[in-house]
Amino acid sequence: MNIGKAEYLRTLTVSTLKSRSVPIGTELDGSSPPSIFIGSAGYPKVYAGPLITPEHGDTVEYDTPELWIPAQKSQEEIIGYRLSLVRGKRLVKTTDIHSRFISQLQEIVLSDTSVESEAAFLEVPTGFSLSEEHAPFGPSASIDKLTCEPVRWNQRLEKAYNDTDLLARDAVIGLHREKVPFSAIQKAFSAGTMGNGKKRHLVPTRWSITAVDSILADHLYNQVKNFSPIDTWRVHEFSSLHNRYAVILTPTGWQYEWTEAFIRVLGDEKVVFSDFEVKRPKTEYSSVGGCYYSCKMAVLEALLREQKQAGVIVLREATEGYVPLGVFNVRENVRNAMLTKGKEFESLKDAFSYASGTMTLEPDYFIKSGRLLRGLMKEQQTRLSDFFRKSERNQ
Repeated sequence: MNIGKAEYLRTLTVSTLKSRSVPIGTELDGSSPPSIFIGSAGYPKVYAGPLITPEHGDTVEYDTPELWIPAQKSQEEIIGYRLSLVRGKRLVKTTDIHSRFISQLQEIVLSDTSVESEAAFLEVPTGFSLSEEHAPFGPSASIDKLTCEPVRWNQRLEKAYNDTDLLARDAVIGLHREKVPFSAIQKAFSAGTMGNGKKRHLVPTRWSITAVDSILADHLYNQVKNFSPIDTWRVHEFSSLHNRYAVILTPTGWQYEWTEAFIRVLGDEKVVFSDFEVKRPKTEYSSVGGCYYSCKMAVLEALLREQKQAGVIVLREATEGYVPLGVFNVRENVRNAMLTKGKEFESLKDAFSYASGTMTLEPDYFIKSGRLLRGLMKEQQTRLSDFFRKSERNQ
């Protein structure tokens, strides 16, 4: 199947779910996890608003992806959480940061707990949204009125909000260092609560996810590149949510390749996409989208913990039953893979043979698609051939 990733995922998204949204009238009394969504269409005028579930009380789990895989939540449970979130939306200027409505959205994302909320819509909310970039949500409608109960702010997010001289990049790095969950940092970044006071603005949710992943990945890379490489080939594995991941670490300086395969998700197709970088981060946006940066950040996070450098080749396989849930799926699966004890090997050939052996896709597909993988295997084979030729001459 000769098709671009964006087109493939659009087809997959449309065919995956029929409308399974929660039935809602024009008024909603419930709880925000806390959560908001900022659209990107029409930027710098965008549709922004809260995500609210009809449930009351603690709904934090509905919008904290970091909790889902450790709790072994099924894909169905996650979709159930997400499709119960109703999106209220209002057309706003991204720079109109001090309007009452945007201030309400900021209060939601800065909250340390779920936010009891009431919303009145101009029409009955309908539909749902699925994306490979952001987590799904349920029906949406134009919001007329929004009322939120007073909440306690997260102290670390509040500190970044109050520091109008702190660059947004530095705020993101500092919050990550202080163990604030990625999802909380991203939402606060999206709501324009960070950075120079005069330059603050809303950032569409999809863009903010990749921005935060990229900021953290670049920062982590700048530290990891100073460490000595690992001393053997290593494979870390993890599977969940109809995905398999194999992270191959190489005893080299930094180089990184992400290769993902979609196997019989729509029908009989085998579709593979790949992108890579060598020695330094890519300067252009990756052809495979936000998952490239989510995976990269997760691996570099683990290498920093270990105080080691490595090359990285990641194989991802999505199989029948897979549903696009957002790039958290990649970030959190790879994080969990890196928490497992890696298996050690004496060569790339052995490491790849093992890693690809856990997949249903034939190894040749990964080799043909992965330019970095293919180059490293040829290079290692050449070195081996040179060694044998030298040995023969010395006899």
